[in-house]
Amino acid sequence: MTWLALGIAVLIVVALPFWAEARRRPVDAKARRNATGDFADLTGGLTYHEWRGPSRGPVVVCVHGLTTPSYVWTPLAETLALKGFRVLTYDLFGRGLSDRPKGAQDSAFFLRQLHELLEDQKIASHVTLMGYSMGGAIATAYAARYPEAVDRLVLLAPVGMGHRLSPFLEACQRIPVLGDWLMRVFGGIVHRRGIDTTLAAPPSVPDMAARQRDEMSWRGTLPAVLSSQRGILGEPRDDDHRQLFRTTLPVLAIWGEEDALIPLAALGRLTQLNRRTRQVTLSGAGHSLPWTHPREVMSALSDFLADAEA
Repeated sequence: MTWLALGIAVLIVVALPFWAEARRRPVDAKARRNATGDFADLTGGLTYHEWRGPSRGPVVVCVHGLTTPSYVWTPLAETLALKGFRVLTYDLFGRGLSDRPKGAQDSAFFLRQLHELLEDQKIASHVTLMGYSMGGAIATAYAARYPEAVDRLVLLAPVGMGHRLSPFLEACQRIPVLGDWLMRVFGGIVHRRGIDTTLAAPPSVPDMAARQRDEMSWRGTLPAVLSSQRGILGEPRDDDHRQLFRTTLPVLAIWGEEDALIPLAALGRLTQLNRRTRQVTLSGAGHSLPWTHPREVMSALSDFLADAEA
């Protein structure tokens, strides 16, 4: 009886992450019924995207971060659209309203999604590419691989030159099997507790914190986050930045002075890799630059775009 009970207990423990994942809501037609954008059917599945601004404006493509879908860009995207830019935001696979394909989420995975989306939207060149956090790594890798398609690169608190994770997330990233188990069972709780609810929500996204918390309850999100931690977040971007220095592509990097995730040492590292990068540090800003400091980001961006045009 003791062995039977032990066997049942082991089965319960093993099955727990699968049970927890199965209980989460799928990203299906019902979840997407109120979507304001469109969906592109790409190799990895459906990619949710949204255009803002005039149809003939200069194109800005925005790539979001590890756990915050494309709505993180709303304040900046709306401001850019009012200034005459044609802004494309989209959800990375595993986030928001995009599909959750399985597999390693390394740079090749995300570059394929972005490249196919731009092809689907018939955007081949003259792009201002903006990346936030993990999206900064994706944007950097894309610009290095397709320099002919990108006119300017803008990075907001980019990863790829050093970042900090909580001890729990580091353990999940480093330890195979057990890390997967821990992420699926406890990852949602840890990520929700890490959301800073004291940050002021922008008027355009008044339910920012609630939407961030809700993101963790969708089926496939937590495995995607872990796959990205083990994939693109573990890849240094040094060679990409050196390549961009050789292409003379204009690059702007904006950092938060009080960023708890990206140390300011990354600013110095970027200077070593590409000394032509224009760098701006926002006083009092943390990691959530796109929605906590959109005016300051827009000011730095406007100066950069004007100088690049000149």
